[in-house]
Amino acid sequence: MRLSAITMQTNYKMQNVCINNYFMKPVYEKQHCDIIYFHGVNQCLTAEKLPLEKFKLIAKEKIASINNKNRFSVVSEFTEVLDKFLQGAWNNTAQAGKYNVVINALKQILGKRGSGNIAMAQINPISGNVEANALSIMKYIKSAEQIGLDAIIFPELSLMGYPIQDTIDRHPVIVDENIQWLKEIAKQTKKTNAIIGFVEPNLTKSEGKQYYNSVAVLGNGKILGITRKSLLPTYGEFNDKRYMQESPVCGNQPAETLCNFNSDNISNCSKLININGHNYGIVICEDGWNNKQFFSNKRLYDKDPVKELMEEQPETIINCSASPSRIGKEYLKNQMLSYSAKSYNTPFVYINQVGALDDSSFDGASRVYGTNGELLSRAKSFKEQFMIINPFENSGKIYELPKGLDKINSLQKSFSLDYENDLGRTYETIVQGIRDYFNKTGIKKAVLGLSGGLDSTVSAVLVADAIGAENVYGISMPSKITSKESRTDAEILAKNLGIHFDEVPIKGMVDATNEALNPLFDRMEKNWEGRYKQSFVQDNIQARSRATILWGMSNAYGGVTPIATSDKSELYMGYATINGDMSGGFAPLADVTKTKLFALARWLNKNRVQKNTIPEAVIAKPPGAELAIDPKTGKPLVAEDALMPYEFLDEVIWRIENNNETYNSMLKSDFVYEKTHNVSKEQKEAWLNKFYKRMSSALFKWSLLPPSVIVDGHSINKSDYKQPITSGSINYKQEGNKEIAKKLKKII
Repeated sequence: MRLSAITMQTNYKMQNVCINNYFMKPVYEKQHCDIIYFHGVNQCLTAEKLPLEKFKLIAKEKIASINNKNRFSVVSEFTEVLDKFLQGAWNNTAQAGKYNVVINALKQILGKRGSGNIAMAQINPISGNVEANALSIMKYIKSAEQIGLDAIIFPELSLMGYPIQDTIDRHPVIVDENIQWLKEIAKQTKKTNAIIGFVEPNLTKSEGKQYYNSVAVLGNGKILGITRKSLLPTYGEFNDKRYMQESPVCGNQPAETLCNFNSDNISNCSKLININGHNYGIVICEDGWNNKQFFSNKRLYDKDPVKELMEEQPETIINCSASPSRIGKEYLKNQMLSYSAKSYNTPFVYINQVGALDDSSFDGASRVYGTNGELLSRAKSFKEQFMIINPFENSGKIYELPKGLDKINSLQKSFSLDYENDLGRTYETIVQGIRDYFNKTGIKKAVLGLSGGLDSTVSAVLVADAIGAENVYGISMPSKITSKESRTDAEILAKNLGIHFDEVPIKGMVDATNEALNPLFDRMEKNWEGRYKQSFVQDNIQARSRATILWGMSNAYGGVTPIATSDKSELYMGYATINGDMSGGFAPLADVTKTKLFALARWLNKNRVQKNTIPEAVIAKPPGAELAIDPKTGKPLVAEDALMPYEFLDEVIWRIENNNETYNSMLKSDFVYEKTHNVSKEQKEAWLNKFYKRMSSALFKWSLLPPSVIVDGHSINKSDYKQPITSGSINYKQEGNKEIAKKLKKII
């Protein structure tokens, strides 16, 4: 992807005057800020302590520096300041006068309406909180109107928040509310048109589901037109068809069809919408993802709304989207949008929401592609933003993607241990998922057990970066098996992070529980057969004792929740304890495999502002829960000895999730692990047998997993993957015809 080389940038590292610090502490070493040399001093418009008069002088100098190449770069400098006001980091009391300076500067730079200047309002809506979303939307519209823009575009379902799921069926009052707010917002609009996503009730009741996923164009005090979503995804975390009706027609329909639309009253008016002299075609998210040539034989739908709109020759296509981040998605999205713009010789404007909702973390990165398929503008990733673009000009500001993501130039076709280029995105996805889960539920603080192991260590770093170190309490809870090194590593990590730390030994709780259980087990044995000679009772008592302490801390203080620290590899194997390390209000690592977790730990040590926060000993030690002693070694059991090498295990997971690969296929093919290790056929077969057996018995645990953010292309998150718990008897080996015939003959 082409990156902008227009803007002068400087590395301010920890100079807070140039770091947008609204939600969290800065975590990257490099923070970029557009600068101008003023009296020999590097100055940044976003410097909080900059006096108004000096702010005015710098603004004047920036305007004077504008040329054909840097125009939108300078515009972006001013909108960086505007963002601070729109997102609440600045106010007109503490930063008196600066808002008006910015508005007037942008008016002067951009000129009169009709030239195609548009704002992409990359916002973070709260699902179901229509009032909060509406007030945020109105602030953005007001600023766009004051600047004199042609239009301002909001993401899919921005007024209601996406996804809203079954809430609108059970509580239709919020649908009525979103229509009321939409109509009132329309009355407040003037010459700047606003394009807003909302839930539209289907009040005709003559056919279909109750609602449409719709976009309204507002302007001059009224609703000017409605576009409804035609292609409704029902895969992964998407389930639009459950509550939405497919639109039988794409593109714009008259305003009078609001809440009164079906296939019988389709208007033959233009499918395009005219905004200040330019004709635009509007599609909603999935409607733009079905290009026949690009997707070849992998299309999910017969219909292509973009192709239908192109028959009327729009000057620009606008895609209002709510598309969550997944591995490989940035590459696919970039290729597809670029291809569509080039093949139709028409600019494409893609506006995506940011923020997280339970399992989905939306990456923003809204953008514009020119007629040759070139990337003209791109908004920030994982941050709210008011960004001004012009699809008719071959220039714009291109903000960087998360570190390394721009280097991914193909879809992954085979398993690899090289995670480097996806670690920045992984970090941002999880941190945003944690932050919004806490912010949107009203939870303020987190407690978690610090075992000195990899899972709890990385979880602590991510949670601290998301909600602030001062809001995190790490607890070491040693048992008689816990090593001194693990206790020390936990304490060092807490000190490095700056989180609160304490130690609570659990020996007394474990002993008391055993005193109650052991006599009970003896009495049970008189009535029931099948008592294990060796069981996991002791392991689980320790894990659940720790969870009891964490939940006790949570219950003692308001707005506190424990963090579940299980990772994806262990969840696949059921190597996690219900009401133990699986217990908590949020599970940040549930879609991160162990090998990727090791890579992420090293990445965090290298890329956070504070280097080497994670003790090297944590990364170097073999993973193990320190719940049991290995009789072979006399030391705490190592996880890989109980399971299999994580490199092998994670490749099995990858092959199943991404290639739908079978047991027999994997048995016959070579694994990455086998390139550096001698693995006999018998050993490989044993590992695969263990994997499928443990995976089958772990299904019920997946159903009990706390909320977790999806990171990979496929996951075991409940909203992404559904398998009956009672399907554990599936024969994954797929017997041949002879074996099947033999079994049938026995019945005959």
